[in-house]
Order: sequence, then C-alpha cells, then structure tokens
Amino acid sequence: MKTYSQKSSEIKRDWYLIDASSMPLGKLAVIIADKLMGKSKVTYTPHTDNGDYVVVINAKDIVVTGNKMTNKSYYRHSGFPGGLKELSLAEVIEKDPSLAIKEAVKGMLPKNKLAADRMSRLRVFAGAEHTHTAQNPKEIK
Repeated sequence: MKTYSQKSSEIKRDWYLIDASSMPLGKLAVIIADKLMGKSKVTYTPHTDNGDYVVVINAKDIVVTGNKMTNKSYYRHSGFPGGLKELSLAEVIEKDPSLAIKEAVKGMLPKNKLAADRMSRLRVFAGAEHTHTAQNPKEIK
C-alpha cells in the first residue's frame, strides 16, 4: 500500500462558521488553526495547503479566563529607540476585536511559507453579521 499525497488540483475547500462568544480564546484558536491547516481532513498533506475557510463572528464578545483581560499584553515596536508599544487585551478588543483572534491563531500555525495563505482564509467579524452567507458556511458548535 502506498502513502497518499494530495495534489493541488484535488483540493476542495469548505466554509465554517464559528461563534467566538461560545468558548475561551485559546480553545477557539486551536479549532480555527485546525480547520485552516486541514488537519481534520483525511487527505491532510503537510506540504500542501488544503485547509478550509473559517468565518468567526462576535469577536468583540470573546471569552478569557482569569485576569487575562488586564494582564495579557500585546507588543509592537516602531523600530526606533524607545519605540516599544504595549496594549492590554481589553484595549486591543476595544480598538480592533479581530486582532486578538488573529494573533492567537497566527501563534498556533506552523511558521512556514504556507502560514500567510492560511491566515488569508480567516475572516473575523466583530458583530453577529457577516458577508459570507452566500457560501453557506457550516456552523461549528
């Protein structure tokens, strides 16, 4: 018996809908990363990008445990001396709720050439409405 290796022409992508207010941020990011990589498919091949599209709604209502709203920090640097900026999770959600979910998912994806394409298939919306109803996404509970 030979090992199956999926080709780019055989890839079939599905659409999934996830409500961010239903589970904690870490568990949510694990499920999203799994769908983006395609690891839940039987045809998973590590060197091909056979993942699915994921639509996340209610990003402004994400759930975290403990004191992460105040203690969890996001850093960025301008490149100049003294240019380190720091925001807490509460400030990030107030400014751009999708950023917290995207950063969590990005940290769970492998750091390789496929990561940018996988992240481009992630669509995050702050509210309950989204623009991908025509794709008929399957809801994940």
